[in-house]
Amino acid sequence: MTPSPASATAYEVLGVPPSASDDELRRAYRRLARETHPDLGGSASAFRELQIAWEAVGTPEARAAYDRRRPSSSSPSSRAGSSSTAPSPGWAPPPRDPQRTDSRPRARVHGHPGGANRERYLSLMREWVGRGVPLDDPYDEALVRSAPPEIRHVLADALAEEATVAVVTELGIGFTIWSDVDAGSEGKLDHIVLGPSGLFAVQSSDWGSEVTVSKGELVGPGIPLDEQPVRDLTRQARAVRRETRVSFTHQLVVVPDDDLPTALEQVGRGRRGSTWVLRRSLLAHVLRHGPELGDRTGLSDVFEVRERLQQAVRFV
Repeated sequence: MTPSPASATAYEVLGVPPSASDDELRRAYRRLARETHPDLGGSASAFRELQIAWEAVGTPEARAAYDRRRPSSSSPSSRAGSSSTAPSPGWAPPPRDPQRTDSRPRARVHGHPGGANRERYLSLMREWVGRGVPLDDPYDEALVRSAPPEIRHVLADALAEEATVAVVTELGIGFTIWSDVDAGSEGKLDHIVLGPSGLFAVQSSDWGSEVTVSKGELVGPGIPLDEQPVRDLTRQARAVRRETRVSFTHQLVVVPDDDLPTALEQVGRGRRGSTWVLRRSLLAHVLRHGPELGDRTGLSDVFEVRERLQQAVRFV
């Protein structure tokens, strides 16, 4: 399975509980193989996800190895004390002051990227595990994988926000990023990125599955019913714009590379700029050159905009 906390477990993909018998597992696979096969009206992405899940648990040996990385009990309290034998996927918070191997000037970073979602994740995880139960390692893979999807999704978003900041940091001193920006009643705006090519409102998300564009919105099996990513980003950007009196050049929704069929796609265009969804690996290029990849809008007053944002931005 993919290393994202939000990605479905093999059992979730097959639609059976971890306690299902081998026969139940096999019947579920055969039924879903017929439903998802592209030649029978299914989607290639769903069929591929099913094959990956089946490879993980389709034989007694593979299933035993997969289960060893998961808690043995259905009790949340026993999960809290579990310790995965597999290498950590690196979901713990990054160091606040990582050691540098070079002296190149880096982008200015303000705020605490991923901080609000990490706090929410820890709160939800402690509530799910149970009061008074020690939570030795809240980022243990076995514990995370056993948590409900809505909790895993919060952690995945925190990791996505941190990954975006890591990309911007490497762009150099010509860029500035503000993270976890207060958007008032609309919640928070993940990032504001200012550079020579414009001012970007950025949402970093990871739904653990493929997303596509439909009627001006992102859709996908991992997107919760109460989320409308493009509309949410637009409302958050509008709230920040009212507070700062600074207009955005573009709005970007950044997702993991494997979750977007096309590298870059326009979702909508408004009076105050366009909205795009893109793979994370393309983010640096888009921030340098604009989403039209060569048609740079440019800002003539970068220093003035930066000063105005510094004075007006509030963090959650």
